[in-house]
Amino acid sequence: MADLVRPTRGRLVAGVCAGLANRFHTSAALVRLLFVLSMLLPGPQILIYIALWVIMPNERS
Repeated sequence: MADLVRPTRGRLVAGVCAGLANRFHTSAALVRLLFVLSMLLPGPQILIYIALWVIMPNERS
């Protein structure tokens, strides 16, 4: 199983969605779409994204 890291390629903002997509073997576009749709609901989505940005390490080259 892949590690939970932010990739150096294929990232748009911080690479969190791309890293989650790689970890769960799914499309980065799907994870990004789900994240954007989740922003329509009340909740701490942006705080979770920022926390993952800080916690998830960058992929080693």
